[in-house]
Amino acid sequence: MLKIGQLAATAGVSVRTVRHYHQVGLLPEPERDASGYRRYRAQAAVDLIRIRTLADAGVPLARIDALLHAQPAEFASAIVDIDAELRRKIDQLGEYRSRIAQLAGGESLVLPPEVVAVLNRMRGLGIGERRIQLERDAWILMRALDPQAVPQRVREKNAAFDDPETTRLYLACDQAVDWDPNDPRLDRLIDELDAWEIAYERESGPPRSSKLVSSRISEASPAWQRILDALNHRALQRRNALADN
Repeated sequence: MLKIGQLAATAGVSVRTVRHYHQVGLLPEPERDASGYRRYRAQAAVDLIRIRTLADAGVPLARIDALLHAQPAEFASAIVDIDAELRRKIDQLGEYRSRIAQLAGGESLVLPPEVVAVLNRMRGLGIGERRIQLERDAWILMRALDPQAVPQRVREKNAAFDDPETTRLYLACDQAVDWDPNDPRLDRLIDELDAWEIAYERESGPPRSSKLVSSRISEASPAWQRILDALNHRALQRRNALADN
């Protein structure tokens, strides 16, 4: 006859685990003897070892009780089903590991190769990582909210970086990231960006993700937010003037 600590040690589990198996009905709990101890027969040790083995193999506790009382053919069939489920989980975990491994590349986990190429091109031009991370977030939002727009935007971005003036303005904005929003240099930069907007203004409207992108810009840099607000205000004034005419 075994006390609960001896029973647990025999099966290689903790006393707490034995008590849990009592609570869920997997292992009967004997009555206390005259000394106040619960004493377990050898069969309890055998049953506990079988329970632990099945649990360690990944069998849900809800199924273990049925397996313990199953006939040999029924037990064998259940084990085949359990093995198939474990293989499915292994395949799923392998897929998760593959995706997690891509985190080293960051962008490649959530963005298509052509967008990652744009981000890498920006790095090659000398644009800072903070601006590139903001660009990455903008692409993530666009892909989620307006995926049909991504191919066209990729073409537009590559065409923009083929233009020296556009590249110069990107670099100028990048340098302004930590400027005070009231820095007078921003006024000149806003004028240059507004002139560029007028020269390269697109006929299509803003992407569906533009509001969220603007929010990310505001979070990233107060100077960038001032630039964005000023450009939006000037664009609105131009649209209103055209409407009045």
